[in-house]
Amino acid sequence: MKTPNQKSLRSIALASLMLCALGAQAQDKPVELKFAHWLPAMHPLAKLGFEPWAKSVEAASGGSIKVALFPAQQLGKAADHYDMARDGIAEMTWVNPGYQAGRFPLVAAGELPFLIAKPGPGSAALDQWYRPHAANEMKDVKFCFAHVHVGTFHSKKPITEPGQLRGMKIRSANGTVAQTMSLLGATNVQVSAPEARDALEKGLADAITFPWNSIVTFGIDKAVKFHSDMRFYTSDFVWVMNKPWYDKLAAGQKKVIDDHCNNEWAAKVGAAWGDSEDAGQAKLEATAGHTIVKITPAQMDAWKKEVEPVYAQWIKGADGAGVKGQESLDALRKALADRQATN
Repeated sequence: MKTPNQKSLRSIALASLMLCALGAQAQDKPVELKFAHWLPAMHPLAKLGFEPWAKSVEAASGGSIKVALFPAQQLGKAADHYDMARDGIAEMTWVNPGYQAGRFPLVAAGELPFLIAKPGPGSAALDQWYRPHAANEMKDVKFCFAHVHVGTFHSKKPITEPGQLRGMKIRSANGTVAQTMSLLGATNVQVSAPEARDALEKGLADAITFPWNSIVTFGIDKAVKFHSDMRFYTSDFVWVMNKPWYDKLAAGQKKVIDDHCNNEWAAKVGAAWGDSEDAGQAKLEATAGHTIVKITPAQMDAWKKEVEPVYAQWIKGADGAGVKGQESLDALRKALADRQATN
């Protein structure tokens, strides 16, 4: 049994160790983390995801990591953000892998139509499933985490059935949606989110695949009036970091980054942004001149049947990338079902 004096000495020793650890962290060389993204500075994800993450990193590092946010394509075009992190143009970037169709075939599983219904648990499930694949598919950056948004068609005329897409010009959210549009006879208009309103207003596109609230955020509600009430597609997003910058961090700083690049943060960001996006449906429904287009169960069955070949194409692509496609897709489905994130 320890004497009171021994207990006291042990407490003092523990306190000293803690103070030494805090002192070491306080003495870490200050570094700046340039975080580039392509959304407007006031976009909900900036307020609900990027800024809280940045403040948390700064606080956890004792101020030794300063995060500087660069919104609205300030450091480069939306489609270039993965390479910007790889090349050190920014230390961290927010990436839509689907903007470079075919380059990241495995993470594209999360983009399959009608696969994910709930963005919060869906983000957690996709991130959990993709982490082992990211080590190979995104090996030239440090993978932080993945999350998703869920969206639908917003158009100049009502869309209720897949046959209506034939001959239409549609701005697709990512490579998998573009593949789906081609399958259904539509013409793809490939522009990034910041360029989408212009494409619609100039008549280059008849419809857009987009999440609900961003229709308002990007001012696209001025260009489209009909909104199909279904969980049609998902877009994947990843936060990635420049490897050499991370490797030069002090041990304590690396731990801070690791603690902010995990499944918990994937779920947190996915839920915060996803709930905000989904709230846009009620906002549009209450706005004069806008119509929420209802989809019947029979129409939904028709949609799901028509897009089945896209799943087969993903499996084939995964097989070609050295992964057992069907087995891997089954694993993703299970992860989604375990978190109740499916349609």
